[in-house]
Amino acid sequence: MSIRVLLRDHPHRALALVTSTHALIFRHLSPGSEGHQISTSLNPSRNVSTTSFQSLPASVHATGSPTPSGAPRCMVEFLERDSADLNEFRSLSGLGPSGVHGTLGLMTAGNDVFLCVVNSAAKVAQVRDRETVLRIGSVEFYCLNSSDYDHVLHDEINPYPMDDVGDDGFEHRSGRGSGEPPLEHPCLALKKLLSSGTFYYSADFDLTSRVQDRPTDFATIDIESLDAGFLWNSHMIKPLVEFRSRLPLREKNALDASKLLTSAIRGFVSTINVPPSSSPARSARTGLPSTLTLISRLSCRRAGTRFNARGIDDDGNVANYVQTETVFATPNGICFSYVQTRGSVPLFWEQSSGLLPNQQKIQITRSTEATQPAFDKHFEELESDYGAVHIVNLLSNDKPGEYELTQRYRYHVQHSSVNQKSGQKVSVEHQMLKQTDYDFHAETRGPQGYEAASGIRYFIQDSADAFAYYLAEEVEEEPKTNEKADQMDIRRPIVILQQEGVFRVNCLDCLDRTNLVETIISQMAIETFLAHRGERASNDFWNRHGTLWADNGDALSRIYAGTGALKSSFTRSGKMSLAGALADVRKSATRVYINNFADKGRQNTIDMLLGRLMGQAPVSLFDPLNDYVHTELSKRAGEYSSSKSIYIWVGTFNLNGRGRGVSEDLSPWLCPPVDATQEQPEIVAVGFQEIVELSPQQIMSTDPSRRQAWESAVKRTLNEDARKRGAEEYVILRGGQLVGASLSIFVKASQLQFIKNVEGSLKKTGMSGMAGNKGAVAIRMDYANTTICFVTAHLAAGFANYEERNRDFRTINDGLRFQRNRSINDHDAIIWLGDFNYRIGLGYEKVRKLIEVGDLDSLYQNDQLNLQMVAGLSFPYYSEARITFNPTYKYDLGTDQYDSSEKQRIPAWTDRILRKGDSLRQINYHAAPLRFSDHRPVYATFNCTVSIVNEAKKEQISRDLYSARRGSVGNALANGDFADSDDDDLIEYESIQPGLPPASSDRHKWWLDNGMPARSNVMPPSKDHIPNPNRPSNPFSPSSEPDWIKVEKPPGGLPRTASWQPDDNADVPPPQPPRNLPLRRLPPPNNPQSSGAMPSLPGRSPSVSSMASDHASILSRQTSRKPAPPIPKKPKNLSSPGDEPTSPTASVLSDSTLPPPGTSLSQSIPAPPPPRRANAGTPRQQQRERAQEEQVAPRLPPRRRTDEDLLGMSGDEQIGGWRPLQPR
Repeated sequence: MSIRVLLRDHPHRALALVTSTHALIFRHLSPGSEGHQISTSLNPSRNVSTTSFQSLPASVHATGSPTPSGAPRCMVEFLERDSADLNEFRSLSGLGPSGVHGTLGLMTAGNDVFLCVVNSAAKVAQVRDRETVLRIGSVEFYCLNSSDYDHVLHDEINPYPMDDVGDDGFEHRSGRGSGEPPLEHPCLALKKLLSSGTFYYSADFDLTSRVQDRPTDFATIDIESLDAGFLWNSHMIKPLVEFRSRLPLREKNALDASKLLTSAIRGFVSTINVPPSSSPARSARTGLPSTLTLISRLSCRRAGTRFNARGIDDDGNVANYVQTETVFATPNGICFSYVQTRGSVPLFWEQSSGLLPNQQKIQITRSTEATQPAFDKHFEELESDYGAVHIVNLLSNDKPGEYELTQRYRYHVQHSSVNQKSGQKVSVEHQMLKQTDYDFHAETRGPQGYEAASGIRYFIQDSADAFAYYLAEEVEEEPKTNEKADQMDIRRPIVILQQEGVFRVNCLDCLDRTNLVETIISQMAIETFLAHRGERASNDFWNRHGTLWADNGDALSRIYAGTGALKSSFTRSGKMSLAGALADVRKSATRVYINNFADKGRQNTIDMLLGRLMGQAPVSLFDPLNDYVHTELSKRAGEYSSSKSIYIWVGTFNLNGRGRGVSEDLSPWLCPPVDATQEQPEIVAVGFQEIVELSPQQIMSTDPSRRQAWESAVKRTLNEDARKRGAEEYVILRGGQLVGASLSIFVKASQLQFIKNVEGSLKKTGMSGMAGNKGAVAIRMDYANTTICFVTAHLAAGFANYEERNRDFRTINDGLRFQRNRSINDHDAIIWLGDFNYRIGLGYEKVRKLIEVGDLDSLYQNDQLNLQMVAGLSFPYYSEARITFNPTYKYDLGTDQYDSSEKQRIPAWTDRILRKGDSLRQINYHAAPLRFSDHRPVYATFNCTVSIVNEAKKEQISRDLYSARRGSVGNALANGDFADSDDDDLIEYESIQPGLPPASSDRHKWWLDNGMPARSNVMPPSKDHIPNPNRPSNPFSPSSEPDWIKVEKPPGGLPRTASWQPDDNADVPPPQPPRNLPLRRLPPPNNPQSSGAMPSLPGRSPSVSSMASDHASILSRQTSRKPAPPIPKKPKNLSSPGDEPTSPTASVLSDSTLPPPGTSLSQSIPAPPPPRRANAGTPRQQQRERAQEEQVAPRLPPRRRTDEDLLGMSGDEQIGGWRPLQPR
């Protein structure tokens, strides 16, 4: 698809990438008055170069502006070409008649933003059908915000020489004319790097992932799932990937189909056609050639040149790390793939460049204790990605530096966490991480020369057999879809085998010796593949294979060292000639020059490409239309989502290595008597254990032929039953095998339209993860919008080994990974099936008697799996249906009699099916009466509720939102002519909840409204509701607590201490006090001028203290309050004659009634009176009581006054010039 680059100069500069159907338009936004200050820590990479933009040449800052502290901001818009206004755009010259091939992304240099496009590319490989790889020939950088560089790059007519690149990695040239200052493009060195012929891309498939890790059902590339470790333009393409993730599905698919976004790797890719006469796959001749492809992916994690990037970093990344994949594909759909890796010795070491070849001194820079954590990170990642790892170390024992590296290497392998995960001692042969030291120079020093290197086969043959290889075959099926016997043709690739380990090869530079040994390993893998098919390759085929690997070595050597690989003539032809030896001498001399005088500039250019220069920030993109639609669409998910129920049948069977069961009738197990609605489930998952006899020779390798025979038997049984019922037939979706354990998924043909992203994964647990006699096979899928995962497992055997079985479960559950690092627990519905080997903790006779009387509950109470699940030690959060069948192990073959041999193994439920997920509901759980094994097969049926998205309705809502947003935004788009504003991305956005303020921007802040603090108008539902104190303080954290709680008012009105406020919307009188409590008046305060006695009240004569106590008791019953703090005494030197008491308590006491010094106030106040009585007594009695009170009540002494001069003044001068302090 042709892509054109268009430019608009006025009223605002904009660039557009236009295809025949769509347009992608960019426009730079100048910072607002407040700026868009984004932290300079935007670069997530930890391998940051010490070079910064401030230290780069002036050409980088040609605009004269200071280096920005934040990320530049651009607007992007993707729309249909008919909707785009391209009238004011013009085509850029110098692009050729065919246009460009896509964009690598956006790059910043100083204050400028550049769009990088691929100008020319050439096809170099055809991996499989419709999988094309192109090599980038040249690129162009177009500035989004300045026209200064529009014609600079077009003047280049040389083939990008590196003569003018300085030590800083940038071009230094003189001016164009006399007196003119030099005008240099800040991306010229980047253009030369990207146009060097070492970068590749594919618009058809994910080139960053090996064949085994790529889903087979992707029609286009999902750029969000690319492996960032091999994606060299990840820094440039990241803003566009984030923009794509916010697009609606229709626009996202259109953007992928337009092939505008390009993902580039660095390394080597090439395909050689193998004619039918030389092709080793002779079983199905079609007259078409086969293809042999080699793909080397150079990691960008610790990228650099030879002496600038050595060893490991703290994140576990090593220099010159390359993943090389050999792919052999035939016209009839057979695909073989084998992967191996190379990388620098994973220690902290350096080597300075020098003018004498092979004399550069090696220096180890960290101790063993400081190195081990990074070493473990590196190999833990390898073990997670590939499985077991076999190190092939080719360093020399004669050179002191290399010998020291070997010794340290071996020490760290012995102390590696990869070999210590299980906590058990295992033999060297069964370790997950093994090391073979092979002194390449010493072994090839004899008369045989480099031919003697093939002797390494003896040391690595066992691992090569255990690692196996990836194999897929295309199958063509014609299942019947209805009662009328209509058929549909389905042709799909089916995975037969998966690679289960990897070789990691290294020498000092990981170039010459490494490439030759990797050629031998690749040949060993192909020979194993052909041997399984009973075929052999011709000499012509091996010559083509050697040519590919020689070209691969030259390409990788040029990237890292600057010249082609040494020993390439031997790799190419199998013989070392005199011309080849002379060529090696010339290459060595050239390397010395390049490493000493050119590598520093190349290193800085690489760091700039990867975004590792200090102060370098990625571009910030926003789309006013689709960003809003994406946000609003997620809020309305309920409008276009629904659910439906599907039925799943799951079965597990330990075959005990018996192959004769293939011809048996499997219908009692696969087609059991169940409810009519469950007779034809949509998905059938079948797990086998011990599908082959687990002999010492078998446990290290996988033979797929036995699994394929059982899959055919299962499919035949299912479809025979379907034809009897006039129902739809089944097709095999995917299968997987780990030595004796296998898992196969069958689905109805009509359900394929709902299933996508089918992936498989393996995990070994036998012999600490090295052997495949124990372990798991897992297959996951997306059924509509629900993720489902099936896991079949064969755990450790032995009656008392339940702790080892628990460890096996944790190893599988935590270590098994799918693509995007997705684990088993990252699914909506999970089903485990298999021979878990948990036993019943009772004696043989006891178990037999309980089985005879049918007391299964007592057996289950002593079941190890049940006890471990209850204790939370195994399968946490999983559920198992009630077991209603007898133990399934161990029977005498062909009978229903439990083990009658001398061992008399205790019967047990070793074969189980467990589930986890709210969408799963188990219906059946039974065993089937198949007797050709010592186990009985078990099956279960499930009802699974899956989420279905109505794409048509979702698309309609998306279009409505898009139209409404476009009408509100107007010309505030990349294709419009609006003025810059910081608030354009907030148009039409609503608050997250009614009553809350809207979102904020750099100019509008929600917490300030017109310069005043904002006020929320959130109101409670009623007067009786208050905020819930049990909710978390963070309002956005999930919580089951309601926002408001209702507080019931006490009956009988409000208490005296409660305040009452009338409701504005209702005419309600204030509440009245209870009738049973008469209204009373408190006594007046004591007169300070009186003699201290309280005046009598009519009708009663309680004392002041009695009334005060009575009032206090009433208040104490109504409310609980703290007592008032005591009144502090004023110091004597601050007292004045005019001081008056201000507190209510003090105002009752006169100066003459204060207690003498040393006497407490509580001693002077009379005791509280008894409670009031209904009859206060006769007047005589009242008079007598008053007389007693007058006699008992003490008089307060007079207040002592002072005329002391506080400020050294007297008389009127004492307060002259002073004024009372007034409160604000």
